[in-house]
Amino acid sequence: MPTVAPLHRLLLSLGPHRRQLQLASLCSVLNKLFDLAPPVLIGLAVDVVVRQDNAWLAAFGVATVPGQLAVLAVLSFVIWSAESLFEYLYGLLWRNLAQTVQHELRLEAYGHLQQLEMAFFETGSSGRLLTILNDDINQLERFLDHGANEILQLITTVLAVGGAMLYLSPTVAGVSFLPIPLILWGSLRFQKRLAPRYSQVREKAGDLASRLANNLGGMLTIKSYTAEGWELERLRSDSEDYRAANRRAIRLSAAFIPLIRFAILFAFLAILLIGGLQAWRGAIAVGTYSFLVFITQRLLWPLTTLGRTLDDYQRAMASTNRVLDLLDTPVALAGGSTPLPLGMVEGEIRFEAVSFAYGGRDPLLENFDLTIPAGSTIGIVGSTGSGKSTLVKLLLRLYGLQGGRILLDGIPIDQLRLDDLRKAIGLVSQEVFLFHGSVADNIAYGSFGATRQAIARAAALAEAAGFIEDLPQGYDTLVGERGQRLSGGQRQRIALARAILKDPPVLILDEATAAVDNETEAAIQRSLDRLTADRTTLVIAHRLSTVRHADRIVVLEQGRLVESGRHDALMARGGAYANLWRVQVGLRPDEALSL
Repeated sequence: MPTVAPLHRLLLSLGPHRRQLQLASLCSVLNKLFDLAPPVLIGLAVDVVVRQDNAWLAAFGVATVPGQLAVLAVLSFVIWSAESLFEYLYGLLWRNLAQTVQHELRLEAYGHLQQLEMAFFETGSSGRLLTILNDDINQLERFLDHGANEILQLITTVLAVGGAMLYLSPTVAGVSFLPIPLILWGSLRFQKRLAPRYSQVREKAGDLASRLANNLGGMLTIKSYTAEGWELERLRSDSEDYRAANRRAIRLSAAFIPLIRFAILFAFLAILLIGGLQAWRGAIAVGTYSFLVFITQRLLWPLTTLGRTLDDYQRAMASTNRVLDLLDTPVALAGGSTPLPLGMVEGEIRFEAVSFAYGGRDPLLENFDLTIPAGSTIGIVGSTGSGKSTLVKLLLRLYGLQGGRILLDGIPIDQLRLDDLRKAIGLVSQEVFLFHGSVADNIAYGSFGATRQAIARAAALAEAAGFIEDLPQGYDTLVGERGQRLSGGQRQRIALARAILKDPPVLILDEATAAVDNETEAAIQRSLDRLTADRTTLVIAHRLSTVRHADRIVVLEQGRLVESGRHDALMARGGAYANLWRVQVGLRPDEALSL
């Protein structure tokens, strides 16, 4: 839990907009002061009618009743005009501030999110993050749009009206102030009890968003396993939890206004009677009594909105904490300061005594050593869970090491600028992700200034040009969300074309041919023979045929390097690699292997 109050955290985050915040606050205060002026005018008008030549305005040299009424008319015009002007200004300033803060905070939160390590995304849920980036920031925007002005105007009303009443009639003011401590005490009590309830509302909103995001992404699985009814019930349960959390908050917040109204009613009745008796006895002027009756409503009645204002405030502060907690999440893998010019990268990679474990699991790599010469093609094979893809994630610095170091061209990668390191590496992952957009957009992703000619050349090298040209709009065909309009093999070839277009000095193929047929794999392999020349290439594969012609093949078992060599030598040795080959070609353990 944060030790700093959420309002203080919010004000600190608004530091760059302090001047606009001050101007908006000033306009809110001035608007309320001019809004409180009409009861003064009514009191003066009554005073003119009752006392005529002896009215208060006569002291300023306006002796006649028509003249005094004319002065009141001019003052009324000026006051109403000023009130309208400052209402326009505070609306303009608060709303623009709300939109600006919403825009900047969302960008800042998303930008910070992109800097966090992959472990953060594995332990959290995308639905919760979407709720923070969207709903919570929108809630904060709504508070700045309306709630902040309401709080300022309420404070201004209490101070201005209370001061005027004390000056005119301390007795009436004392009676008027009687319910205020009760109202404030009740407000604070309600606020204290509402805060955890609205925190729970935001948590349940995150759970609901997570369920929806997860189900929309897994719709194929839901349909193929006829689990629509099951998922509808699970969504019903999450939605009911969200509704129940809101009910608990609403039950408390809805009771606030009726209780406050009764406190205000008794105070108003007392003022009506006590003030009336004082005016009847001549202790106060009739105009003053009229002013006190009207202004009392202006003092006490806005307090009925305190419940709604506090309600909005608590919702906004719960959202503020969630957004700012995200921004306060430390970046565990900050980049180094050493630049790595792309044209200077040779591509030698060394793993030296590397130790690594995923959070809460046993160590996967312990004192792992591997040297990959610059310009060579290395095949990395092994059973599932042996650590093949983990080597790639560590090289890209998606995770931090528990021990040892990884060097690129003799420089520890944690000393390199993170963007320079990743620009030097092209990855074609087993889990291909395509963005909603055209085929050309997805091939050019990361190489945003690429020409159409360069995009087409990369597609040809990836053996993708044929099927792309057969699409309805060719390279301009939309692939759909996550590339769902394309087959798995087509998506993988577009991902390969993306890496080819990037033209990195280090290329990583993580099961890059896993989703293609044998004919396409052979075509891609021909392209790779040309592509891997003069660049360091890591090929992670379950299909051993993919790495058969690699300069060197390393075999991993449970995070350990158990064999290393070329295909023929490893086959002749009859060890772990030969056994993997035997399994893939469908031989029994006692059958002879053909090299």
